[in-house]
Amino acid sequence: MKKLMMIEGMSCGHCVNHVKNALEEIEGVNNVVVDLQGKNALIELSKDVDHETLKGAVEEAGYDVIDLKTI
Repeated sequence: MKKLMMIEGMSCGHCVNHVKNALEEIEGVNNVVVDLQGKNALIELSKDVDHETLKGAVEEAGYDVIDLKTI
């Protein structure tokens, strides 16, 4: 299962790593690819993780989640 998260507030590579690390700490997240230019994160999951858990981790890291959808 994959989810695509649209994120505002990232401006550099440090931001990318911050978002990636926040998402990878969640149980069930296998891989995260963060695209700074595209302002998104592609999240690969081994099991279903609810949107609020994913959104909360990124918002707690200091970024705004604009959209999150299963693809």
